[in-house]
Amino acid sequence: MQNNRAFLEKDTYAKLSGIILDEISPGRAVASMTITKDHLNGASMVHGGAIFALADFAFAAAVNSHDRIAVAITAGISFLRPTTGKKLLAEAIEVNRSRTLAYCAVNVTDDAQRLIAVFQGTAFIKSDPIPAADRE
Repeated sequence: MQNNRAFLEKDTYAKLSGIILDEISPGRAVASMTITKDHLNGASMVHGGAIFALADFAFAAAVNSHDRIAVAITAGISFLRPTTGKKLLAEAIEVNRSRTLAYCAVNVTDDAQRLIAVFQGTAFIKSDPIPAADRE
């Protein structure tokens, strides 16, 4: 199994959003995002879309931490509380993986270690390998 960091670092939307891949290992990933004014909604709180994007990227990293490309087929999030912190952290863990499906849970916390959101996603595992040039 490979970590496939180079493959994930091609995610231009994550870069645009300021999302950083902090850790990756088979079936697990941690990503973070420093909050800027660009992440805020009209109520001056972190926009739900920004939180979802962070959780979704961590999910993608965890399910693509193996040698085959995995793509989301379902994703959902529950927002538990707003945050006024400066940084968010998303930890994704594959709960179950079969030949064709991976189910992943993601917890999003703020810099005070408060649980901000919980995300769950299912990915379809394609037969396509992660390109060799994108493996660590």
